[in-house]
Amino acid sequence: MKFKLITATLLGILFCAQSFAQSRIYVNEYLNIGVGGRGLSMAGSQAATANDVTAGYWNPAGLMNLNGDLEVGLMHAEYFSGNAKYDYGSIMKPLKDKKRVVGISVLRFAIDDIPNTIDYVQPDGSFDESKLKSMSAGDYAFLLSYAQGIKLFKNQAIQTNIGGNAKIIYRHLGTMANAWGFGIDLGLQAKYKQWMFGVMAKDITTTYTAWSFHLSEKEKQIFYQTGNEIPVKSYEVMLPRLNIGVARNLLKEGKPIQVLAELGVDMTTDGRRNTLINGSTFSFDPHLGLEGNYKNTIFLRAGIGNFQRVFDDNDTLNQKKFTIYQPSVGLGVKVSKLFVDYAFTSLQTQANPLYTHIVSLRLIFDKPAPKKTNASPSKIANPQ
Repeated sequence: MKFKLITATLLGILFCAQSFAQSRIYVNEYLNIGVGGRGLSMAGSQAATANDVTAGYWNPAGLMNLNGDLEVGLMHAEYFSGNAKYDYGSIMKPLKDKKRVVGISVLRFAIDDIPNTIDYVQPDGSFDESKLKSMSAGDYAFLLSYAQGIKLFKNQAIQTNIGGNAKIIYRHLGTMANAWGFGIDLGLQAKYKQWMFGVMAKDITTTYTAWSFHLSEKEKQIFYQTGNEIPVKSYEVMLPRLNIGVARNLLKEGKPIQVLAELGVDMTTDGRRNTLINGSTFSFDPHLGLEGNYKNTIFLRAGIGNFQRVFDDNDTLNQKKFTIYQPSVGLGVKVSKLFVDYAFTSLQTQANPLYTHIVSLRLIFDKPAPKKTNASPSKIANPQ
């Protein structure tokens, strides 16, 4: 498995090196996996309802709904039989006036301990175990988030918030290559009574990732002998992506049991994707998430998304298609200021699932209440 992954990674980088500033679909897809047990169990339906520390990823406008003085989020997941590690951490803090929120999120998707066999095979065909080294292929993202309230409507019942991310991307393939990129995300949320609306515009300025290659002379020689091009520089382009969500609380506020539903759609602009609705430029991927909770303490969640039309394997003429999808479920528990969220989801559809158990933590910190002091009674002057 690891040899196949390193081969695919190398081929992908070499392909990128063949042209200048290529615009291709599925660039930096690790940024679209999602974070947090809540969002992943709801199939990514978070643009309108993200309201905790993970909103820095889903929609930074939702950071205005933080309750404490500081909130921290952590997550770890593994894919491909544990070969790929996916880690996430974030910290968000409302400022003193509570009208603004700032924070940072860090994502890492990496494959570690990949065998590097470039020096393993000797000129005489023998194998030198001492030359067998390991390397890592890692993708990182750093999101610097900011959010504040904004008045867009005269109707005071409509609450609106806006937020944005300055996104820094770093990727590396051992010591042979690395890349840097920078992008901007912008989010908006609105709430009217029991209705919630959200828009998250990713890479609104278009994000360019520039690769640099650092091959040694021996590595270049091996590339040449094996018929591979020697890469010099490469650029990848991430075109804008729009995540839209509409949500509603299905029960009246104040009841111990609450049910929330969000319908979302992700619109990509990088060409025809394998989505339910697609075109030569735009593709649309709908998804639905549900969340029920009891006294804001116990949460049950479910989601469905990643709809695709595929050919039937039993049809040798490739004329019959059917619809497949990606399901997900999860639950959450709140203990004092600690939230534990669990999701059972997959990177693929139910036709060929790679299910993963994901656990994330959220912790809210509040400043200690000021101590009360016993004020001495004021002295009353006696009139003379």
